[in-house]
Amino acid sequence: MTAAKPMEQQTHWPVPPQDGYTVDDLFTLPDLPPHTELIDGSLVFVSPQRRFHGNVVDLLVQGLRSSLPAELRVSREMTIVLDRRNGPEPDVSVVRAEAITGPDQTHYEAADVLLAVEVVTPDSESRDRTTKPYKYAAAGIPHFWRVERNGETAHPVVHTYALDPLTRTYVHTGMHRDQLKVHEPYDITVDLTAVDNL
Repeated sequence: MTAAKPMEQQTHWPVPPQDGYTVDDLFTLPDLPPHTELIDGSLVFVSPQRRFHGNVVDLLVQGLRSSLPAELRVSREMTIVLDRRNGPEPDVSVVRAEAITGPDQTHYEAADVLLAVEVVTPDSESRDRTTKPYKYAAAGIPHFWRVERNGETAHPVVHTYALDPLTRTYVHTGMHRDQLKVHEPYDITVDLTAVDNL
């Protein structure tokens, strides 16, 4: 007689529906990890946050709020519903104030978003450089910023983009290394070197 082997712990991965998940699923599936995104009907789980990423998000939120017009609001890590099968979560977004419904709100509609910001990390590089900008532009979000890490100084480098309404694609409008200074979607100035003090 052989000794019974202890039962191995099994991981139960969610099995997606045949046509993929929808944004309704994103908001109702139990026990999803924090910051789960929906891209093309697939759930995307994000890696643990790195210090650089968190500090840059904090810096941009502070900078965006410092000159924010009364009719706008700044949010971090909120889902944007682009369509039925896409609910990405930009690191930072600027939305119309009337889009705010209360403290239990879980998402914004794309039509209410003026700016989406993605801080690139190794696990999100492809999504942040190609997939998400394409989808944000197709949904009509007027401005997109992609933030990379400068390997020499470890400071953020911000690439700014504006929507071309005819092609529904983004046009590169600038690359900002030490200071981010733009006039759209409103007048914004951020000292990017201040990330060292966070």
